[in-house]
Amino acid sequence: MKISGQILILMSLLFSANVDGAEASPGVKVEHLGVNNTLVRVDSNAPFVMFPVQEAYDDATVNVLVDGKLDRTIYVRLAKSKVDYSVPFDLRPYKGHDVVFNIVTSQDRTNVRDAREDACWVNIVQTDSVDTSNTEKYRPAFHHTPLYGWMNDPNGMFYKDGTWHLYYQWNPYGSKWQNMTWGHSSSKDLVNWQHHPAAIEPNGLGSVFSGSSAIDTENSAGFGKDAVVAMYTSAATSQVQSLAWSHDNGETFEIYPGNPVIANSSEARDPNMFWNAQTKEWTLVLAHALEHEMLIYTSPDMKEWTLQSSFGKGLGAQDGVWECPDLFELTLPGTDTKKWVLLCNINPGGPFGGSGIQYFTGEFDGKTFKSDLDANGKVATKWLDYGKDNYALVSWSDAPENRRTVIGWMNNWQYAAETPTRQYRSSNTLPRDLELFQAADGQYYVASVPSPEVESLKGRKIVSVSSATIGQSGKKYSLPRENDGICEIQMDVDAKSAKTVTITLSNEKGEKADLVYDPAKATLSFDRRESGLTDFSQDFPSVTVVPLYSKGTLKLQIFVDRSSVEIFGDQGKSVMTNLVFPTVPYSTLQISAEGGSCKVKNLAVYTIKAE
Repeated sequence: MKISGQILILMSLLFSANVDGAEASPGVKVEHLGVNNTLVRVDSNAPFVMFPVQEAYDDATVNVLVDGKLDRTIYVRLAKSKVDYSVPFDLRPYKGHDVVFNIVTSQDRTNVRDAREDACWVNIVQTDSVDTSNTEKYRPAFHHTPLYGWMNDPNGMFYKDGTWHLYYQWNPYGSKWQNMTWGHSSSKDLVNWQHHPAAIEPNGLGSVFSGSSAIDTENSAGFGKDAVVAMYTSAATSQVQSLAWSHDNGETFEIYPGNPVIANSSEARDPNMFWNAQTKEWTLVLAHALEHEMLIYTSPDMKEWTLQSSFGKGLGAQDGVWECPDLFELTLPGTDTKKWVLLCNINPGGPFGGSGIQYFTGEFDGKTFKSDLDANGKVATKWLDYGKDNYALVSWSDAPENRRTVIGWMNNWQYAAETPTRQYRSSNTLPRDLELFQAADGQYYVASVPSPEVESLKGRKIVSVSSATIGQSGKKYSLPRENDGICEIQMDVDAKSAKTVTITLSNEKGEKADLVYDPAKATLSFDRRESGLTDFSQDFPSVTVVPLYSKGTLKLQIFVDRSSVEIFGDQGKSVMTNLVFPTVPYSTLQISAEGGSCKVKNLAVYTIKAE
């Protein structure tokens, strides 16, 4: 996946400033008012000011004063003893104005003299440009990531005029959660991404949490025909739902002055709205987070919403908060059978700890969702992904050809802030298309397969085996050396007499990730306990297990990036997404069988075309 962004080179400025305490950088004047309060004056004719970050410390409150008036407040983990990295603040909107940062730190000092020695004050610099070239060994080669900063939930996604728009929860001022903003990237093909400026930023109602976007083809909201309308959660002391609209295909948004359009007395967030062609009105699903339920609203104009029903009390997984809903209809391929699917992301309470994506299949009449029942007359708990690292998955609105195309946040709240990167933190899964299928138990389930566009990533075939009988001694195959071993692996596995079949990714340091197929149990497991760096969190070393819905030959499609392994079994019926951090790239694929021999057919390893 090629990720384009403006790569700029740092340049020094020609002016200097008076400094209170240690010598500040040119163009910067630091005035210490007390042990926890400092003014930083900058020249607004410079395009950027860089704030130095040290992740080990708490956020400082940075009040941005423009011509003496408060313009905004941001939060930055300003460096105290060393600088981990620096983040830019864009001064271009304030050119020609007087800009002062009134900074309040939580790093108590006994006196001003000691406060002056903090590393941040001499490392706040002004620059004409920002260098965003990659500095991380684990940055994925073919998955979407932000150029810098923290990222979590994908949200607000829509397809229009041949372009896929992806918004995401973004912190532009550090690689840990804070300053929630809608970051924005777009793509013509779902694999090559262009980065854009922030789309929606915090305002007086609070930070900008997750939400959705839809194209208002009939101008029902009055913002204009074909306006892109976004609804998101404004989060401050309370969580309320706000509207914004765009007339330039999602590049910039105007905030609706009548916000909020929905206000609840308890936590409710992540509104997901769509036009219901059957009822001729807008439908909205809102996560009533702490009540473990989804609220369903309807509206003629996106502004006035009527609560119609709720779903979920006491159903499915209830251990964590309910978040990031999505509601849509799928058709069983080759039939006229249709089912509505309600996605419900939950944290914690996932199948192997932390975050997870549960879903319900059933019927929806425009006002009420009713879940299918299993053979025992109960609502079954169903999971879309049995790995640890797929969360907040939602779909693009208005996708072409009636596709239901989704993408998730490839991380887990158990350790998301501790993964071993700093310039950026977190990536997205590969884009996937959802399909309905019926299993042998008569129940309806949802498969997720790599979107067709992912096929374009396939490069040279470096391993090709039409058929091989493999026993306990196993067989080894080399993975590509270019691009740190990133690759796609395909194979069909017939267990034959083997009790288990193990597929291992390993490197010369003995680090490995084991994928184990157990035909008797009809399961596929992934063991990353010895996969590389694992000690940054006690919750990271783990074994995940996915049930298999088909008998006989197991078809596998595996994508290996620099820090992830995505496994699709039986055309997406059994899926696991897991992060890995090998200290050197995996270089060997080994297949072995226990208790007998297996047959592997159509084994192929492809390089990935990525920069």
